[in-house]
Amino acid sequence: MEKMQIKIGGMQCSFCVESIRKALTRTDGVADVGVSLSHEEALVQYDPERVTPGKLRDTLRSLGYTVRDPNKIRTFEEEEAELREHRDRLLVAAGFMLVSLGFMSAMWLGIQQPWFKWGMLTLALGMIFGVGWPILQMAWGSLRRGILNQHVLMEFGAFGGLVGGAVGVFTHPWPMADFMGAAIFITAYHILSGYVSLVVRTRSSQAIKKLMDLQPPMARVVRDGREEELPVEEVRPGDRVRIRPGESIPVDGAVVEGRSGVDQSLVTGESIPVEKSVGDEVVGGSVNQTGTLLVRVTKVGEESFLQQVARSIQEARALKPGILQLVERVLLWFVPGVLVAAGAAFLTWTAGAWLLVGEPNVPRAIFATLAVLVMGYPCALGMATPLAMIRGGGMAAQQGILMRSGEAFQVFKDVKKVVLDKTGTITRGKPRVIEVVAIDHDTADRILALAAAAEGPSEHPLARAIVDRAQALGSLEVREFQAIPGRGIRATIDKRAVLVGSPRFISDEGVDLTQVKGRLEAMEQQGRTVVAVAADGSLAGLIAIADTLKEDAADAVARMKRAGLDPVILTGDNWRTAHAVASQVGITEVMAEVLPGQKAEQVRTLQRQGYRVAMVGDGINDAPALMQADVGIAIGAGTDIAIESADIVLVGDRLGGVVDAYFIGKSSFRKTVQNVTLAFAFNGIGVPAAITGLVHPVMAMVAMAASVTTVLANSFAGRLLPRRETKEEVTMETLTLQVPTIHCEGCLSGIREALQKLPGVMKVEGDVTDKQVTVVLQDGQMGRAKICRALAAIGHVCGE
Repeated sequence: MEKMQIKIGGMQCSFCVESIRKALTRTDGVADVGVSLSHEEALVQYDPERVTPGKLRDTLRSLGYTVRDPNKIRTFEEEEAELREHRDRLLVAAGFMLVSLGFMSAMWLGIQQPWFKWGMLTLALGMIFGVGWPILQMAWGSLRRGILNQHVLMEFGAFGGLVGGAVGVFTHPWPMADFMGAAIFITAYHILSGYVSLVVRTRSSQAIKKLMDLQPPMARVVRDGREEELPVEEVRPGDRVRIRPGESIPVDGAVVEGRSGVDQSLVTGESIPVEKSVGDEVVGGSVNQTGTLLVRVTKVGEESFLQQVARSIQEARALKPGILQLVERVLLWFVPGVLVAAGAAFLTWTAGAWLLVGEPNVPRAIFATLAVLVMGYPCALGMATPLAMIRGGGMAAQQGILMRSGEAFQVFKDVKKVVLDKTGTITRGKPRVIEVVAIDHDTADRILALAAAAEGPSEHPLARAIVDRAQALGSLEVREFQAIPGRGIRATIDKRAVLVGSPRFISDEGVDLTQVKGRLEAMEQQGRTVVAVAADGSLAGLIAIADTLKEDAADAVARMKRAGLDPVILTGDNWRTAHAVASQVGITEVMAEVLPGQKAEQVRTLQRQGYRVAMVGDGINDAPALMQADVGIAIGAGTDIAIESADIVLVGDRLGGVVDAYFIGKSSFRKTVQNVTLAFAFNGIGVPAAITGLVHPVMAMVAMAASVTTVLANSFAGRLLPRRETKEEVTMETLTLQVPTIHCEGCLSGIREALQKLPGVMKVEGDVTDKQVTVVLQDGQMGRAKICRALAAIGHVCGE
């Protein structure tokens, strides 16, 4: 079996997705088909001995769709050209509709000319076989494969009107012009709904592209002593690539020269950079931070890490659960229902009339049958979902949320599990000093000042975290500075022999760490990286560094829980760090040490358990899981590959946007249900009435105008009226406590962890300087006494 990725143009809705999937699946030699509407592509698994790629593309073209190269990104100009083409077709259709309306109005007013009927016939033929030719192609391609969709239903209505008009050429009296007019109006409204869908999808796509750097990745290759920039595709195994500080590593390879800290968080989920030196392997997608590296390329093409991620994304796209939207679920029954009603109308006035009065009424049978087909096309239906998307998308954009697919609106209401990446999603992805412990007679500020003086020249992220924290403490005189790569620093500072580095380095230098062994283990258990500081041969203090939570992380998780969502942490980081972060934000379900290729499988496992899953992430390693999830949500400050794989993009890095998007999705789905109900209401009444043979075809045009107006009003009238602000119907109480036993960020972290486990506690904040803790409580479930008892249990005291 082989796999082929195909970019498809002309898709309008998830019924198109089903039509494409069915057509390709029924082709001999095709084993599996995955189709994505938001990404406009299909992934086909096929037997090359039984079917060729060319035949698969021809099948799509025969359905009326266009096929593009999957490796080429459509430019802004190409997208605008497609919009102009559809807009021009809509304008021509509107012209046909207005001219036909003029003819019909004249006839209604008693103005008759022999050539009027030929003019109407010409307009109807021109509309169906000229302006509406692409729709006819799609309908015929679907119908001959036994696929019933909105294009087929529209053509039944249009041809019903055309045939009804043709009958009027030879039969009098007969509302020939009205039947022809109905055919023209139906086609014009279908073109309008297709244009609205295209505008929504194109504008969404362009908004996503603005967040992405679409330049092809380049590598600085060193050959014969000279550097030259080449596209990554031209790099070969054995080539040497130079990576400067701050640059992304474009290839997989081994370091042959240099030493640097490498941020692998976007690849592995580890928030603390890793030291790389000669002989160490580096992975494409990591970020070089401190020094220049010369890397010998070991893997390119399909073997490289980034290509493996791309393959995982394709597989996730194919394995993603299908979402048949509300409109299409209704159409599955409505299309056959209209055809059955048309057959019932013909039988009623032929066989039924013959049984009752002994003579079939053929003219009435033809009139009723054609009237059913004309009334059967709900013209506002195609706009029901796009209009709800425009409305919801506008609301979302005001809050920095980009909704790129209709599926995001529809399925979000059913999501129960929200899987959160840790680094860059819940945490900032940047190490900061959390706690300083003075062991000897030195103060915490003095320990920081000594460490900052030693680390001053270094660009390593851990060193920068210490220096940033100590900025206000002033500088100390440094002499006899010596850096031991990957381990620590020796220096003479203020006439004291100072060692700064990992606890193992300090211990190897002969400093006794026995007295802080328990404290060290406790810090590491909390997922912190510990830097030890020794002066004149004895331990002076410990500095704990960790990736810190985003400001709104705990609040966002609390809001998720209140909304009935179950948050889960999924990370490549170690279990210890993952559990520490989870406890700080109030998450109980944790999946840690998950490799990039396994994240999508973890999401699939939850889906197999019956959950609808949303995934939130920002890194390369999150992209396959974002694609696999029912709703993928990317942090806009993350990588291009994550953004491109998502259904929703949060512009910036505010985690609370996930909950905002959830409520906007629910609201938009309610609006879609209302729109679909309104769109079908007119036809639901009109089709049974048309079976009687008493419904004039002009009523179909009245139903079209009424349903479109009603759907438009329902979608946007609320924006024209004053909006009344609504507040969450939950009583919140804020309790501020003095806690004199707080000494450091570590104390505050322990308090936050303990209090967030209590029922009704929504948020915990604190201030080390003022020794205060502020607790936000829901519905008064906890009082001051219970909070103080919880603090006493972890060794703290409530002040007056």
